[in-house]
Amino acid sequence: MRIGELAARTGMSKDTIRFYEKVGLVSGDRLGNGYRDFAPEVVEWLHYVRTAQTLGFTLAEIARHGEELRDAPDSAEALSALFGEKIQILDNRLAELTALRADLAARAGTGCPLHRATKEGAA
Repeated sequence: MRIGELAARTGMSKDTIRFYEKVGLVSGDRLGNGYRDFAPEVVEWLHYVRTAQTLGFTLAEIARHGEELRDAPDSAEALSALFGEKIQILDNRLAELTALRADLAARAGTGCPLHRATKEGAA
């Protein structure tokens, strides 16, 4: 199918699909006239990409694990493992953000919070 039909079937813009092709997430054959021709399976894959993005996965993570997930005999098990890794990353980030928030709250209203940070760093 051509890029316009793929865009219509996925709800994505042609530019988005071209970008995904540029970064290696999808590929299409080139016809003699230069048009892209995508396999029907690309529709499902692009829906997967969008879902993965809404779950917090980056395009790099999706690209890195995409082929292994498509070829996994039990992708539910593979996905569960990836989700576990992502949850750990999120937990670590939440801890960092909580510590940052506490530091900002402690410095708020102290006159010159950034100057105070310098003095503490030198001590």
